[in-house]
Amino acid sequence: MPSPAYANQEYQITHLRVFRQSITAPLKSVLPPGVDSSAFDNAVEEYKKVVGNDQVLTGNDLEEYIDPYELWEKEGRRKMPSAAVRPKNVEELRGVLAVSNKFGIPVWTFSRGKNLGYGGPAPRVNGSIALDLHRMNKILEVNDKYSYAVVEPGVTFTELYQYCVEHKLQVWPSVPSLGWGSVVGNTVDRGTGFTPTATHHQHICGLEAMLADGSLVRTGQYAVSNSPSSHLSKFTFGPSIEGLFLQSNLGIVTKMGIWLTPTPQAFMSCSFDMPDFDDVETIVDIFGPLRRDGLLPNTVYVSNLVEWLGMLGKREELWPHPGPIPEWRVKELQKQLGIGYWNVKFGVYGQKDVIQAHFDELKKIIEKKTSKGRLTGNIFSAPDGERLDAASVPEPHGGFFVGVPSLWSLPMVQFRLPAKGGGVGAHYDYSPIIPSSGKTVLEWVKTAKKVCEAENFDLFCDFFMHERHVIFVNMMTFDKTNPEHRRAVEAIFHNLFTEGRSRGFSKYRSHVNTMDLVADLYDFNDHAYRRFVEKIKDTVDPNGILSPGKQGIWPKKFRKDEKLKAHL
Repeated sequence: MPSPAYANQEYQITHLRVFRQSITAPLKSVLPPGVDSSAFDNAVEEYKKVVGNDQVLTGNDLEEYIDPYELWEKEGRRKMPSAAVRPKNVEELRGVLAVSNKFGIPVWTFSRGKNLGYGGPAPRVNGSIALDLHRMNKILEVNDKYSYAVVEPGVTFTELYQYCVEHKLQVWPSVPSLGWGSVVGNTVDRGTGFTPTATHHQHICGLEAMLADGSLVRTGQYAVSNSPSSHLSKFTFGPSIEGLFLQSNLGIVTKMGIWLTPTPQAFMSCSFDMPDFDDVETIVDIFGPLRRDGLLPNTVYVSNLVEWLGMLGKREELWPHPGPIPEWRVKELQKQLGIGYWNVKFGVYGQKDVIQAHFDELKKIIEKKTSKGRLTGNIFSAPDGERLDAASVPEPHGGFFVGVPSLWSLPMVQFRLPAKGGGVGAHYDYSPIIPSSGKTVLEWVKTAKKVCEAENFDLFCDFFMHERHVIFVNMMTFDKTNPEHRRAVEAIFHNLFTEGRSRGFSKYRSHVNTMDLVADLYDFNDHAYRRFVEKIKDTVDPNGILSPGKQGIWPKKFRKDEKLKAHL
C-alpha cells in the first residue's frame, strides 16, 4: 500500500476516490520498451537502493498512476507505467536517472499528476517509469518584500497558500480552480489562475532543472552565485533558457522561483452577464480592449450557462431527455437562476479609491457599448495603511480570485452521470488559442455548439481573456462507464480539432493521447521547430530517457526504431 499522496485529509480522500473508483478494467503489467523482464527486475532493485523499498511501486500499487479519465481503458488502450519511483530530493532524483540511463528505461515525470482531462499521471509511452516528484515538497522561500516564492515540484497551491497565511506574509499566490495541483507542474504546463499573476509561466523568475545526466542548471540571475536578484529580474546575459523547460522533456524542474501578488489594500469582485448566445461577440469586444489598454490588468473569466449548471447538479435533473438542452429550457433555467447565458467574472486589485475609479470607468464604457448586460461590483477593503485578509472575502466573491485554493470545480465531472446513481464522472477537453476578436469567438462558439450537439452533447465551455487572445476550453463531461458517451467524446474532440486546424488554431496543452496530433500543427518550413527541438533533445538526453513523446518531442531511438513505436 503506497504512502498517502496528500497530508490534507480532504485531498487524500478525493484523490483516492478519483483514481481507485475510476478503474473499469484490471491493471495489467507492462514492461518498459526494449527491456526484458530480467533487466527490468534488476532495475527495480537498483531503484529501491536509491529511494528505498517503499518508494518503488509495481503491480496493483500503480492504480494511482493511470489516467482516471481514460476513454478506452476497458478496450485495452490505456496508457500504463511499468513501475513508479518517488524520490525525495535532488540526490535521489540523480540516482534514479542514473539507473534509467544504465538500463535504457524511460521515465515519465510529473509533480502531482493532477493534469486531469489531459492524461493525469499516465505516460505517453507504455511501460515508462512513473517518476513521481510529490515528495520533493519543500517551500524554500517566500519573500513578501519582493513578492516571490521558491518551491520544489511537490508543493501544492494549497500548501503555498497555507504557508503564507501561517507566516503572516503579505502576498497572494495565484491559484487555479483546483488547489491540489503542483505550483511547478501547473506553471511549466502553462496553467493559469485568476489574480494579477494569473498567467503563471510569465511569472517564472529563476529555475533549477536537472538534465538527463544528473547535472543541474539554473537560469537567469539564479545562475549567479549568491545573486540578490535571483528571483527578482528576468534580465539575463546571453540566451534565455527558462522557456526550454516549459512543456518539455529536456530536463526536470527541481526548484522554481515564481512571482506572487502583493496583498492589496482592497479588492473588488466584479461580474457581468448577458442573456443571449450571440452576446459573446459583445463581451469579447468590450473586455478585449480593456485587457489590452490595462484598465483590467488580469484575467477575465467567461463561462456559459451549461458550465454553471455543471456545478448545481446532474444534467438529468435539469433536462431528463436525450439530445441537447433546448433553447426554451435554457432560457427557463437562466430565469430560475438569475444569471446570463454568458457570465463574466474578474477582480480589480489595489487601493480602494483607485479600484473604485477603475470600476466607474468600466461602467461608463459598458453603458456606451450595450444596454443588455448587468454589471456588479462588490468591494472589500482593509483600513487605510493595512492589507486585506483574503479569508475575509466571502464566497462567491473570494476564493481563487483572492488566492484561496479549494476543490471548488471538481463536481463538474459528475454532470452527465445518471440521476439515479452509479457511473464514473470524467472529462476531456479541447482548448484552442483564439484571437481576442468578438466576431472570431462568436463564429467559434457557433461551430463548437454545432459539433457538440451533433453528438447529443451540450456546449459546456468557458474561456480566459488575455490581452490579445483567449484560451477557449470546450469541456466534455461524461460517464466513463457509458460506451456511447466515450464514443461521442472522442468524435467531438476530433471534429473540434479538425475545425480548429482549418482556422489555424492550436491548443495550449494536450492530452497525452493527442500530443503528436497537436505538435504536427507546427509545420512551418517542413516542421523546422520540431527538428530544432529534436536536435536539442538528442544532445541533452542522448539515451532518450526523459518523458519520450511529451508534446510530440521524440528522442532519436524512438524516431528510428519501429519496435519501440509499438509501445506508443
